[in-house]
Amino acid sequence: MRAVAVSAFGEQPQLMDLPQPEPGPGEVLVRLSAAGVNPIDWKIADGSFGDAMPAVFPLVMGSDGAGEVAAVGTGVRRFTVGDPVFGQFQRVERGGGSYADFAVAAEASLAPAARSVTYATSAALPTAGMTAYNLVEETRVSEGRRVLIVGATGGVGTFATQLAAGRGAEVIATARPAMVELMRNLGAAETVDHTAGPVAERVLADHPDGVDVLIDLISGPAEFSEMTRLVRDGGTAVSTIGSADADDLTEHNLRGFNFVNRPSPQLLEILAGHVDAGRLTVLVGSEVSLEEAPEALTASRTGRARGKTVLAI
Repeated sequence: MRAVAVSAFGEQPQLMDLPQPEPGPGEVLVRLSAAGVNPIDWKIADGSFGDAMPAVFPLVMGSDGAGEVAAVGTGVRRFTVGDPVFGQFQRVERGGGSYADFAVAAEASLAPAARSVTYATSAALPTAGMTAYNLVEETRVSEGRRVLIVGATGGVGTFATQLAAGRGAEVIATARPAMVELMRNLGAAETVDHTAGPVAERVLADHPDGVDVLIDLISGPAEFSEMTRLVRDGGTAVSTIGSADADDLTEHNLRGFNFVNRPSPQLLEILAGHVDAGRLTVLVGSEVSLEEAPEALTASRTGRARGKTVLAI
């Protein structure tokens, strides 16, 4: 089968011809139609997690994917051959991933795909969608709360904006001028241009009383600490890249933490339901072939991709 893989951590991704995997007990083999590209994909291939993530090579890249069930292992109860599914396929310890014609996933890593959209759209949803949903849940976003999302125009940010606005929150989203209309359409009450000056100063100028929740997807430790000045006494501040200092936040009477995602099949089903009900829009910025995956990953590294990139398989 065709697969985009690396032969060692730090090596360039290449299109390879690899054996088709077989499902074991509790596993599902999926004939993939699309795979979603996420920054975590190239971070894993770079070896960014060190000894915490032992791998088998060649390592097929990619976590997110969607397609039809091709075979099931013993003990699988939720799926049968031909079912449309989506979910997460990265299994570093076995060299498996979603940038391939076929991939194996644990039954608990999959859910029925949304009925109203294409496989390409479903493939763009799992990692970013579950991250955004859990962020909104864990920061206790609710009606009437003011939420600042820093890095709002990326995959996680666009989902978090919609989910927070859907709960009745007042969302302030960082966005370049070219993205303002899009973010407004996704539910942002207002935007702040992060290229025009310090975000904290600009938000405080318009909202001297601050925000209830800070969801920061991009700032380093110093910038994140500066952002927390915006958060009201007793409010919540969260970083998705490990920039939060728990002691510093406690000292300023803030609830804060470094976010760790908790995926589940139930959450995948919730997201698919939101998509089918029209409550969640999945932004696919570009759809490219499997052969073009190395170039798509290079673009992802720049951090300037608009919407999700999906590989058509």
